[in-house]
Amino acid sequence: METTETFRGLKSLSSGRVHATTDPADLPDDAGPVEPTYEYDAVDPDRLLDARATPAGDPSAGDGGRSVGTGAAQGHWRYDALLPFPASAAISASEGTTPLVPTDRLADELAVESVYVKDEGRNPTGTVLDRGFSVALTAVAGIAADRDVEPLACASPGNAGQSMAAYAGRADLRSYAFVPSRCAFSNKAMTNVHGGEMRVVGGRFPDAAAAVGEQLETEYTDLDEFATPYRHAGIKTLAFELVADLGDAPDVVVVPTGTGEVIAGIHKGFTELLRVGAIDDVPRLVAAQASGCAPIAAAIERGLDEPEPWSTPDTICGELEIPDPTGGTAAVEAIRESDGTAVAVDDDDILESAVAVAQNEVVEMGTTGGAAPAGAWALAEEGFFDGDETVVLVGSDAGLKTPDVLRSHLMGQGM
Repeated sequence: METTETFRGLKSLSSGRVHATTDPADLPDDAGPVEPTYEYDAVDPDRLLDARATPAGDPSAGDGGRSVGTGAAQGHWRYDALLPFPASAAISASEGTTPLVPTDRLADELAVESVYVKDEGRNPTGTVLDRGFSVALTAVAGIAADRDVEPLACASPGNAGQSMAAYAGRADLRSYAFVPSRCAFSNKAMTNVHGGEMRVVGGRFPDAAAAVGEQLETEYTDLDEFATPYRHAGIKTLAFELVADLGDAPDVVVVPTGTGEVIAGIHKGFTELLRVGAIDDVPRLVAAQASGCAPIAAAIERGLDEPEPWSTPDTICGELEIPDPTGGTAAVEAIRESDGTAVAVDDDDILESAVAVAQNEVVEMGTTGGAAPAGAWALAEEGFFDGDETVVLVGSDAGLKTPDVLRSHLMGQGM
């Protein structure tokens, strides 16, 4: 399939060997985890961050009919100099280029220079994960020209299943999302609306994850986080957008963290910008988790390199209830390498923070995104900030993902 000029292949994280392929099925058995790598010296940082979207309807876009009502360089695909595939080949619905909203009241309350909310709820299916599935489905669609890839499958608390269904539908590929019974109704409904097939599994997320291999009686393409090397490779564009919008890297980025995929992807983006000379320092990354399921925060507190599974997960924030995160080690590495930290916050604080941002700053956050301001407030109370920082809170999904949970929180307060 067509790749960008800078793409070198899939690099083994254990051996450092670069495999000249886009298809994980072509890798040797001992390759281990891989990720896309590039000819970084060939990337002009000014041109990368100065990229402009091609006007919608531009006949020169050459998008092959794949992008949805946009030019080929719309959204985060304008950064294809550091993506595996060119914008002209993208399976895309203009994900990315989400608003970076200044929040002066939050800056005052946290006693820092400035605070912004990166509103990822504006993505096509209302989640930051759309960035990753756009890149992952572009890869799978290309591979499908050479071999059978169907069905596609992933286990998900909800958002990933919905996003996979949407992009798989765009690529005309069959998908199965395995979700726990606690999955939000909005996710279940929209997974089907997008044309995806869904299996609801009794219990929690680990039960849904176990059911994929048990219930699919055929070969399938695994699109779980880190099973494909392309999901976090798409999420990294969030870091590119922050630097493009702010003119430099922020000082601190607070990331709601479940599987570890999002914080690992954002860290990858900043380290690549550092490597090409676009920034001088990587921001301090903060993983914000629910105290009822905080294996990554516990690993940071205890000095562990790899999180231990959380024995009794219990949080109303389903996207954060990941007791044994696949990307846990990658998240710990991202936090440590950026001189960051992790924080665990109670469900009530997460819900109250999401409501407070909506009531005071207009921006709607789902229960997942509420972990970011809740985590920032907790850090401020601990004296984490010096006072001169630019802080970004990642609003990782839309408020309409979980409006019933947010309203129930208000009703519990007598409102």
